[in-house]
Amino acid sequence: MTKMKRTLAAGAALVPLAAGCTVAGNASGGQGSGTIVVGYQSKTINTVTAGTLLRSLGLFEKRLKELGKADGKKYSVVWQDYDTGAPITAQMLAGKIDIGSMGDYPLLINGSRAQAQGGDALTELVAVTGYNVRGSLNGVVVSKDSSAKTLRDLKGKTVSTSVGSAGHGTFVQAARKYGLDPTKDVKVENQAPSVGASALQAGSAAGLAQFVAWPGVLVQKGQARLLYDGGALNVPTFHGVVVRKAFAGEKGKVLQAFLHAQIDATNYLHADPVKAAESVASATGLPAEAVYLYNGAGGVSTFDPTIKQPLRDAFAQDVPFLKSIGVIQTPLDVKPFINDAYIRQAYGSSYEQNAASTANPAAITGTDAVCNTKVGDAATAGEVWVAGEPKTRPVSDPVCLLKNVRKLQGEGKQLRAVYIPDATTGTRWFADKDVWVEDPSADAATRFKPFATQEAAEKYVSAHSGAKVVKYDEAVRRA
Repeated sequence: MTKMKRTLAAGAALVPLAAGCTVAGNASGGQGSGTIVVGYQSKTINTVTAGTLLRSLGLFEKRLKELGKADGKKYSVVWQDYDTGAPITAQMLAGKIDIGSMGDYPLLINGSRAQAQGGDALTELVAVTGYNVRGSLNGVVVSKDSSAKTLRDLKGKTVSTSVGSAGHGTFVQAARKYGLDPTKDVKVENQAPSVGASALQAGSAAGLAQFVAWPGVLVQKGQARLLYDGGALNVPTFHGVVVRKAFAGEKGKVLQAFLHAQIDATNYLHADPVKAAESVASATGLPAEAVYLYNGAGGVSTFDPTIKQPLRDAFAQDVPFLKSIGVIQTPLDVKPFINDAYIRQAYGSSYEQNAASTANPAAITGTDAVCNTKVGDAATAGEVWVAGEPKTRPVSDPVCLLKNVRKLQGEGKQLRAVYIPDATTGTRWFADKDVWVEDPSADAATRFKPFATQEAAEKYVSAHSGAKVVKYDEAVRRA
């Protein structure tokens, strides 16, 4: 093992103390105890249906109250909040957390270490929270004034990431595609997301490779720009729910209460995504506009608790990769680790049908009021969020979005956010932070195209004679 690999492996095992964490002592500790300890990441908003939103709505407690009435027991929940999945895994292996939620790479590390320890430490992946089939939940951002245009420009510089996280995995795999050796050509700093964000602002890190919602938050605040869109990697990424196997066996009804509550939270998010985003923003201090980028209608994250085949396949393919970079020592036996029996039971007869679909249940629908067209194509549909309005306004495509913005600005309306998918990866991004290209050879309806990164925009320009990059305000004026 190289020195760099030893550093990565050691870094993945770090268990930082979480700010605001509730210290619970031992977890449920057997059938006689009614206390359930849940580990979650409040700011990792791809897990909100098993974490922040679930907690703020009190849905698990409500389900446990119903269970308690039926079995004559009293249940309570202790929530422990962490920045990353690594400390949740450490606490689960110590028997101090019963149920946890984390990203795909931390889940693999969780299962690997649990299988290596064996016995009561064994864990199982029992549900998914949110996912993106192309990997757009992860990204690499640089400071707003950085000269970097591609990942190749980070050679010889420092990149902050949480080693062993999905954001780290995306960076390593993407860097290799650019001919970089991520163990030699860049200096990887293992830092919590908030620490890395500060390092980026201070200039001690040239790039920040992180998972949802950090790239979007920093870009929305005007503190960074997206250098690499994880969707360009085209590798599925997801977050899920992991449980101690012994707990699931002893307290199956409690686990069912949790999964039913997760389904309740998912349905709530789908029914009123703006209200859900505002709720998560209030609980975490994150900007609601950034939360909605990922969790809103047509958001970067698709929330569905079923365990889908593309996610299983990507999960299995990630095992040798994580071993190759020294993050796991014992390859995970994926088959016994994934157990969808519990979510099947909670979900009911429609499980197979929903597990076979990757369509976002929270699609953008309605009528584009300016273009007077029906909204429904997920590849082009966007939204405009007008200040003071409880719901967003749907737009059918990028050119219509520009027309909507121009009209609303002419009426003196203040816009909270504007969202549109990237023209190549489909990654939903802030329209005013996109790089816009005008292509005179295209028809009027597709003349202006949005790209989440400068690299993607320049690739399009180089392949289309006459196309050129234009400023967002100019695109709005001329659409």
